[in-house]
Amino acid sequence: MSSHHPDNVHEHEAFERMAILRIAVAVIAAALVWLQVWEPFPRVSVIGALALAVAGWPIFREAFDNLLARRMTMELSMTIAIVAAAAISEWFTALVVTLFVLLAEELEHMTVARGRLAILDLVNFVPKEARVRRNGEVVTLPLAEIVPGEVVVVSPGEKVPVDGAVVAGHSYVDQSRLTGESMPAAKEVGSTVFAGSINQFGLLEIATRQVGADTSYGRIIQAVEAAEHTRAPVQKLADQLAGYLVYVALGCAALTFLITRDIRDTISVIIVAGACGIAAGTPLAILGGIGRAARLGSIIKGGIHLETLGRVDTIVFDKTGTLTIGEPVVTRLDAVEGVEEAELLRLAAIAEFHSEHPLARAVIREAEARGLAPTEPDEFRYTVARGITANHAGRTILVGNRKLLAEAGVSVPEDGGSQEGSEILVAADGCYLGAVTVADPVRPEAVHAVARLNDLGLKTVLLTGDIARVGQKVGARLGMAEVQSDLMPEDKHRIIRAMTAKKRIVAMIGDGVNDAPALTAASVGIAMGSGTDIAQESADIVLIGNDLQKLVETMLIARQTRRIIWQNFTGTLVIDAVGIGLAAFGMLNPLFAAAIHVGSELAFILNSARLLALRGDEAKPKAAETAGMAPASN
Repeated sequence: MSSHHPDNVHEHEAFERMAILRIAVAVIAAALVWLQVWEPFPRVSVIGALALAVAGWPIFREAFDNLLARRMTMELSMTIAIVAAAAISEWFTALVVTLFVLLAEELEHMTVARGRLAILDLVNFVPKEARVRRNGEVVTLPLAEIVPGEVVVVSPGEKVPVDGAVVAGHSYVDQSRLTGESMPAAKEVGSTVFAGSINQFGLLEIATRQVGADTSYGRIIQAVEAAEHTRAPVQKLADQLAGYLVYVALGCAALTFLITRDIRDTISVIIVAGACGIAAGTPLAILGGIGRAARLGSIIKGGIHLETLGRVDTIVFDKTGTLTIGEPVVTRLDAVEGVEEAELLRLAAIAEFHSEHPLARAVIREAEARGLAPTEPDEFRYTVARGITANHAGRTILVGNRKLLAEAGVSVPEDGGSQEGSEILVAADGCYLGAVTVADPVRPEAVHAVARLNDLGLKTVLLTGDIARVGQKVGARLGMAEVQSDLMPEDKHRIIRAMTAKKRIVAMIGDGVNDAPALTAASVGIAMGSGTDIAQESADIVLIGNDLQKLVETMLIARQTRRIIWQNFTGTLVIDAVGIGLAAFGMLNPLFAAAIHVGSELAFILNSARLLALRGDEAKPKAAETAGMAPASN
């Protein structure tokens, strides 16, 4: 109801003390009037007026400010009702209405303060200092003095202060505040760690990549803070509706008085109508929705994007790095009879030793993972569009496609290899040995995530630059409603523009530089946290943990937020229509009118506040965090 909210702790404490004092004055004065303590009548008027002046001051002040600004607000209508009640010596009614309004405002302030305390909790969670290796020793420095590339030391129980990669040590890290994961994640050399996570067991040394506001945690804080200052279209609609309802209430009150000449019924009409619940509840719901999404690991960069996400009917996916892990791996070894898989892989890795091709790197990584450390070939020759011919320990090794082997006179069976990825054929000394299949595997959660999105009634679309065979195979496996392949970045941009031109509300999720144009063209752009900086900057939402299940959860939060807002809208209109009708026909006195007004306002604010509450599964990480994990001393 009130637009004045305290902005810091000291102001908030002072505000609370004054609010309690005004409520106490209203309660005491109303009780004395009810008990008819004061006689004669003029004394009642003086004391009642003084009590109203003290208790109702914030209401009257805001009403006067709104009048000067030519804004029709609920404070103005309540002031008219209070003054009208006092003018006909309904002091008890005037004081009780004032009391109800003060109680409603206090609940609103407490609820908003809870949201702001959640932001303060986010800000204060990351340590302000870190221990850094400099000049052969470990020194403690403020975060502002740490630069990318420096090595930060994090002991067991300490919070990670920066985003970076582990360069030494092994541990398990609680990163639930960023990714929503309930279980600690294993971290070893090469693993990525995020600021705001908690090191649980071993000592970690982390090479810094981002510090402060540039970290994933810093961007979460910025997103939640921005939610208070950005106004989604639905918030503007709520403010407009609040103003219109005041006009309606005053018009109905004037009509009631002209017909009935009953000032009490007229006052009841003014009092019962109100849109305070939607005016306060709408921004509160958006703040709660963005905050809840942040706890899951989704950075939503403003209320407008949360609102739009709740209306999305089509979701478009890039493939590589979004539906797949973005890095080719060996998925299958098909060795001919009499040849061991290990020997097939070892020879392929020897031939690929000097190659920097992503498929070659995947073969070498797989060989190393199996303990088959590849050795350097004595000679090797690369043939464009064919493959590699290598000599090692007196053997001639061929690694490439069918054309390479055919030109060397090696016969390859028609069913050799798999069609699920890129096929690397291997031969040695003129004999075909088998095939190594390298593919970019689909994320393990992708199938379930896409199925849930389909169940929500969303049209799922895959746009990929891969050839049609690969695109159709991935799309069929995931249950995509539509697949388009062989696309350039400008093609994806054009397709999404065509979708939005048909009035579809489109969300696009991608991770690469080539996805940036499509992300900006979509109604809502969503970037994977592992994606490029330009993709994350172009996107409206960033999924830090790269978990597509979090995309589904974020979608559900957006829909719940929108549903709560429209519940408040509908409830307000129904209650106001019924209340005005009852009051106009003399079936509602001013006290009952005030009770209905304030009761509905509290109900709608509490309805929005549900989004601020931690669900059981979201509260678990915090419980774990506080249970016996005291930070180690520096």
